[in-house]
Amino acid sequence: MVLAVVTVGLWTACDDRPQPGPAPSGFVATAANTPVKESGERSTDSNDALVSRSNHRHPAFGERVSERRQMVVQQIRARGIQDPCVLDALHTVPRHAFVPEAYRDQAYSDSPLPISHGQTISQPYIVAFMTEALHLDRDSRVLEVGTGSGYQAAVCAEIAPEVYTVEIVPELARSAERTLSELGYTNVHVRAGDGFFGWEDKAPFDAIIGTAAAGQIPRPLLEQLKPDGRMILPCEDANGWQYLVLITKDERGQLSQKRILPVRFVPMTGQVQKPRTP
Repeated sequence: MVLAVVTVGLWTACDDRPQPGPAPSGFVATAANTPVKESGERSTDSNDALVSRSNHRHPAFGERVSERRQMVVQQIRARGIQDPCVLDALHTVPRHAFVPEAYRDQAYSDSPLPISHGQTISQPYIVAFMTEALHLDRDSRVLEVGTGSGYQAAVCAEIAPEVYTVEIVPELARSAERTLSELGYTNVHVRAGDGFFGWEDKAPFDAIIGTAAAGQIPRPLLEQLKPDGRMILPCEDANGWQYLVLITKDERGQLSQKRILPVRFVPMTGQVQKPRTP
């Protein structure tokens, strides 16, 4: 769950993705290339039947649709996010359903918001940026470390057929599972536990996303990443600076990583905070 707000139109290239230039501060994009629907429904294609995601019948999907469209146009596309599936997912998922009642009037603002237990729901742009970096498709199996409100899991579940998400705070895990179930996300599986260890019996994963910062990349996550898989998570260096790190594993199992965006997330807790064993 990210704390800092990215306030400028910053784009950092992710491997072979298109690399548009950065948008000037304050720039507002117009709907140019990929149309964003005014209704709460997704576009459909021949592969949609393969994804057992929400049927979008919950009333929340039809609420505040124009606010979601404005969020996508001004906050997401204006900063360089181009993947039409990611744009569609951000427009579809009712972020206000994942936000506490006290903050629902700010649900589509360009900022993270508090949820409970000292955690936050991430800034929409960060959710979009991290999701796009994973290159999800209709065959992707996703692991999320740090369920929080469940919003990021729902966004991934609009694209991928299976999302597994682990939350170390039991109360948050129960709350997110309840929200996701009410919204009809049958393809999201929530478990209370330490995300450091991943979800071994459901591995390997095509994509892994972490939403809390640590000083080390958990080895179990690296082991559970499938060849040709991608992982993105925030890491903190010795000076306390945090960066989103993109990790890729090639078909031979060789790993590579690079820093792609400065951020500020809440810390990852549990096993990751213990001293490393030799």
